[in-house]
Amino acid sequence: MRVLGVRGSADVPSIEEAIVFRFKAAGFQVQRSLVNRLRCPVRKYAAATDLKDETVLAESVTPLWTAHEIAERNLIAGKIQNLRVAAKELHGVELPAGATFSFWAQVGKPTASKGYVSGRELRQGCVIPSVGGGLCQLSNALYSAALDAGLEIVERHAHTKVIPGSLAEVGRDATVFWNYVDLRFRSTMPIRIEVELSADSLIVRFRGQPAEQTATEATSEVISTEARSQIKHQNSCQTCGVTSCFRSVKRPQSLEIGRVAYLLDEYWSEFDRYLQENSPDAVMIPLDGKRWRKANYAWSVSQVQNVYQAIGVTLLRSLTSRQLATQGKARQEALLKFDQQLAETFAVRLQYDMTHLVVMQNLLPFLWRDGHLGGRTFDVLMTRSPLFILQDRLDQAAAHHPESSTLADFRANAEFVALERHAIAAARHLITPHRDIAALFPEKAILLDWNLPEVQAIKPPTGKRVLFPASTVGRKGAYELRQVARDLGLEIAVLGRELEGENFWEGVTVQEAQGLETIDLVVLPAYVEHRPRVVLSAIAQGIPAIVSEACGLAGVPGVVTVPTGDVEALKRAIAAELTGTKSS
Repeated sequence: MRVLGVRGSADVPSIEEAIVFRFKAAGFQVQRSLVNRLRCPVRKYAAATDLKDETVLAESVTPLWTAHEIAERNLIAGKIQNLRVAAKELHGVELPAGATFSFWAQVGKPTASKGYVSGRELRQGCVIPSVGGGLCQLSNALYSAALDAGLEIVERHAHTKVIPGSLAEVGRDATVFWNYVDLRFRSTMPIRIEVELSADSLIVRFRGQPAEQTATEATSEVISTEARSQIKHQNSCQTCGVTSCFRSVKRPQSLEIGRVAYLLDEYWSEFDRYLQENSPDAVMIPLDGKRWRKANYAWSVSQVQNVYQAIGVTLLRSLTSRQLATQGKARQEALLKFDQQLAETFAVRLQYDMTHLVVMQNLLPFLWRDGHLGGRTFDVLMTRSPLFILQDRLDQAAAHHPESSTLADFRANAEFVALERHAIAAARHLITPHRDIAALFPEKAILLDWNLPEVQAIKPPTGKRVLFPASTVGRKGAYELRQVARDLGLEIAVLGRELEGENFWEGVTVQEAQGLETIDLVVLPAYVEHRPRVVLSAIAQGIPAIVSEACGLAGVPGVVTVPTGDVEALKRAIAAELTGTKSS
């Protein structure tokens, strides 16, 4: 922020001076508002909906965590939250040729109601906590990128004190203070501004089509010896120890900053075990399943200090899903909308000191799109294959079985697929018990053990009765199993509904599954299977299983894995299992 004066080391800011500063600032703010309205109008520009990969004209990458004092990490975390909020107003903004960009016209006044929190602000020679503090890192980066892109600098103000690690150390800073200390620049060509936060950096990028124009000289101001001394010995309300100052704050008992929060949806026993082993500071769940006796949300949160629920969204989703068809595009689109609503509800609960998140996969694209993961590290609880993999497998299955009524009924749009792909690439770890998913990301996957249910083992009868533990749909391998059943004369027990059309199982003896007691073998040659719970239950009871690689059970005792979509390999495995001739 703008500094009106630099104090000597012996001076202590007074409350009277702060009041005078506030009145002066208010006068300047009114004056600037009138000038903006009457003489030099500025406007806010809209963000592009289709971000094309145009040429990068300039890019600035600066670190987010710059303070060396542990006591200031809370203000650095606040600064990152402020950058996160402001980035939403800037990312994708397109400026037409000749347009003047105004930092404050685009970002707006930083207030707590918009999500801004206390960050570091330079005022009267001191670093103080202030709502919206830290936005100068963003204005610095914009100024630096504008210089490199050759844009005309219309208005820019340098800091009178240098923050260590900032662009002010090389004279590429632009301080801002609502609304009269602004950063403004103009381009002779259309440009697009991109602002993103990675886990540890602020990234500002200008894109456009290169054109001949008069470049602004990108100078670096000489930092004096006195200024460098200020870099090493800056006054900060968190560390200066001057208790006589009216801004003096009591140092917290604990200087640690950085809480861990889990954002969860439907219950997985494997992820619940992981949660208990890692003891997060906060957990966000649809509702307390153990309290409300809802097994699908029965997360173990009794020992977690901060538990947040989204009961309204969860109840509405439950009521709506009961009215949806069990298969098809309408159902998938409706469930995606509820995923978005749940993610947005959880995002409101995110606090700036939650610096590491563990996020369930269905919430990931929406949190990434809205910038909530920027400036944070995060892990993903992978509940399915990434969409770009999943949809490719469905396309392959649809090509093998064009007669299927279910294999090509829904595909997510390209933008949504890209959002998830980028978020997964930025994640620190991908956590899953699914072997097939983990194999896609060997360098960042954390592989969990599947949980086998605690059931009493049963001795299966001798025969050829095979359980197909799914509804009759193409993605579960129904076509492949039907062909093998006809060739081997198998009797098939089907667990779910027949959704591939009437008489699908013609030529095969089929019955509705009543339980596992009369089953000789469980077979699931799926193209897509992320929660093979029935298979796990079967092997826990001593019933062997043959599944495709897509089921993610490779290496699990009692399970034989065959290549996905390979009918001959499936046929050989089933014949060997039922005749007792399988290889050891």
